[in-house]
Amino acid sequence: MTWQNYKETAQDGDLVQLLGRGHKSHFIRLKSGEVFQTHRGVIKHDDIIGEVWGKKLLSHQGNPFYLMQPGLADIIKETKRNTQIMYPKDIGYVLMVMGIGAGQKVLEAGTGSGALTSAFAFMVGPTGHVYSYERKPENLALAKANLRKIGLDDCVSFKLGDASQGFTERQVDAVFLDLRNPYDYIAQAKASLKSGGFIGTIVPTVNQVIRVLQSLRNEHFVFIEVCELLLRFYKPEWERLRPTDRMVAHTGFLIFGRSVFESEEVDTELA
Repeated sequence: MTWQNYKETAQDGDLVQLLGRGHKSHFIRLKSGEVFQTHRGVIKHDDIIGEVWGKKLLSHQGNPFYLMQPGLADIIKETKRNTQIMYPKDIGYVLMVMGIGAGQKVLEAGTGSGALTSAFAFMVGPTGHVYSYERKPENLALAKANLRKIGLDDCVSFKLGDASQGFTERQVDAVFLDLRNPYDYIAQAKASLKSGGFIGTIVPTVNQVIRVLQSLRNEHFVFIEVCELLLRFYKPEWERLRPTDRMVAHTGFLIFGRSVFESEEVDTELA
């Protein structure tokens, strides 16, 4: 059961978000008879089941929690991790630029904790599929648990393997390389992509961007783009509206390209 298939009221088995003071967020899977416990008090699951979304609930100490349906960004930000995960600001742009949607086949190298995997699986849905490669067993195990928690594990084939050995899938719609040295695996990604398919990657430094660009040109990718996204929040107080004290600035350079037939001469103006 995926977390987004909700009825008008919270049901036994739903993954719900309880939002408390200071935007403190808690995610729980409702189960009759169990109890939600925090330092701000206790709420019985049975007192949540059957309540409408947006309802204010009080712990036994009188502290308020609002009952919400978690959004995709909420899920990603709260992903249990043992690696650095991509930020929602970057993931959202990746999904848009690479045209990830229902029914598509997406290949990912560098599963990590499964944050981006979750977004891919959510977008392709039950009619599509995600193939995710990871070389560290402990990362793969955590990613599987994270996807199972939100009910999207059926949309993903988790594979323990090294990108240097290539990928068994062919004619996929998109490939994303979330690896330390993606420039070493552009050829392997090319072999799995359909003609016209999207490639994407993220790297933190300019030096890495240069090497990725060289590899993309060598493997006949065109319409190459490089960008970074900066996100600034504002204090939601109408009497003294101003930016928040901290800003999500550089998290990485996003690089995208489109695959074309190797036998064709690539116009350098397109590349």
